[in-house]
Amino acid sequence: MLRDATVAAAVIVMTVTTAQPGAAAPLPWAPAPVNACGEAGLDPQARTPNPAVPVPPPAPAQPPTIQVQVVQPKITPVKIPKQVHNTRIAPAALPADLCANPCPQLAGGRTRTSYPIPPGTPTWPEGPPKPATTTSPTTTPPSTTPPASSAPPTPWQLPKLQIVPQPEVIPLPVTLLGPDVTGPRPQPLPPVVHPPVQPAPVTHALEPFRIGDVYPVTQLTGPGSQNRTDVRWQVNDTDLGLMWESAPGRVAVAFGDTFGTGFQDGGPSGGDWRSNVLGFSSDHDLAHGMKIDTMVSDAPCHATEVLGSYKVNNFEITVIPTSGFALGDRQYLSYMSVARWSKKPSRWWTNYGGLAYSDDGGQTWVDDEHVRWDNVFGQGQFQVVAMAPHDGYVYMFGTPNGRFGTIALARVPQADVLNKSAYQYWIDGFWRPTLQAPSPGGTGMELSASPIMSGIAGELSVRYDTAAGRWEMSYLDADNNVLVLRRSTTPQGLWSAPATLLSTADYPSGYGGFMHPWSTGNDLYFTLSEWRHYNVYLMHAAIH
Repeated sequence: MLRDATVAAAVIVMTVTTAQPGAAAPLPWAPAPVNACGEAGLDPQARTPNPAVPVPPPAPAQPPTIQVQVVQPKITPVKIPKQVHNTRIAPAALPADLCANPCPQLAGGRTRTSYPIPPGTPTWPEGPPKPATTTSPTTTPPSTTPPASSAPPTPWQLPKLQIVPQPEVIPLPVTLLGPDVTGPRPQPLPPVVHPPVQPAPVTHALEPFRIGDVYPVTQLTGPGSQNRTDVRWQVNDTDLGLMWESAPGRVAVAFGDTFGTGFQDGGPSGGDWRSNVLGFSSDHDLAHGMKIDTMVSDAPCHATEVLGSYKVNNFEITVIPTSGFALGDRQYLSYMSVARWSKKPSRWWTNYGGLAYSDDGGQTWVDDEHVRWDNVFGQGQFQVVAMAPHDGYVYMFGTPNGRFGTIALARVPQADVLNKSAYQYWIDGFWRPTLQAPSPGGTGMELSASPIMSGIAGELSVRYDTAAGRWEMSYLDADNNVLVLRRSTTPQGLWSAPATLLSTADYPSGYGGFMHPWSTGNDLYFTLSEWRHYNVYLMHAAIH
């Protein structure tokens, strides 16, 4: 439903009906929404099929096929250290007419597949895990009653045997030496500190609250979006959209795996693959969408990858941001180094969770080699983290790799955020330091951190609402296929009962759910990613 007839020029016109929390019947079919430039966009909501499109006849019966996957080892050299590409440009100002083509030098206008791919950019080798629910709203479930015109049952047929080669990458590290080798140089180890054991009892849980009036405000990325990211920065398809206030009046927006060409419905695919990109917004009028002012770029009209990745399966297939925060003029970005995607939906394996920082406003980043939480035997508790500063500390909420782990908690003084020995982990009601373990760079007490609430969580988003004096946390509950919100007066809880923001039955293949830092107590704005179209939307929820 259109919220305001006088939407600003760059805001997408969302002709959608307000959706309430919890699963509901699919909405009636409606044409794709369009932005103010008349470009067709994407609708994340579940809708019935287009009645004007005839149902295709049943396919003729085929003999069953048995696929046998044959693993084929593929030795792949990996250059170490990781090569750093910090080419940056000052992007040109966008045209005064926001519907004008900002990149006339790029042939082909705004189609998904027309952009020239920069030399040497890789293509996505295999898709990451889909969310727990991936039902397409345009797919009609099979009928149990055969149509009158269907053919008689086909006699039983022998199955066909199909051999499917399955390349399996075997990484072969190759260490590069010499003064001309680009890449990070060894970093000095910070001094070892010994924080004390301190009590951290839980507090009373806050009263339950109710969520209503949940709806998409705008499509943030991709073709037909408010920001026209496909023609402005060659960001056709992306996900996440995690946000933090990078400076007064400015919000940074970090996206995950990003593509510029060759998109296919059903998940990330195509060329011009960047593991992450970063934009900035100064838009306070969130009721009418969120304008992205600029993105970190390495060429005209091309958002660059800000955190490099090897892009080698079974070694490091990608590096995905998980949260961001600012302390003074320095920006911090937590991330997960993904070794490989699991063949099971919603699961992946990480090498470690890490922390990078930027001293030039987010243009270039330093990956700190000493602030990493290794995934020891797949048990690392701080692989996918959300970090938030408050009251002299930075609090780190973490889950294991994938979307099926409990939430653990750590904290560190803001002055020592890059010193892993200064971290304390919440264990059985106490803050306990790392150095109760053998070494400052080891796993320490992190593997013993206590869950701060029951149940599983994926893709955390945490913020401290200064005006309300409380913590808020949103996450994907993949077991129940819902995105939920909880509150607490302290980071360790007790946390309130979860309130459902939305169900993936209403938003097929939806995931993510990252809160905007300028949300208020009653109006929560958050981003929602969708696997089916692989783009990001700004959502609104009223909290009562």
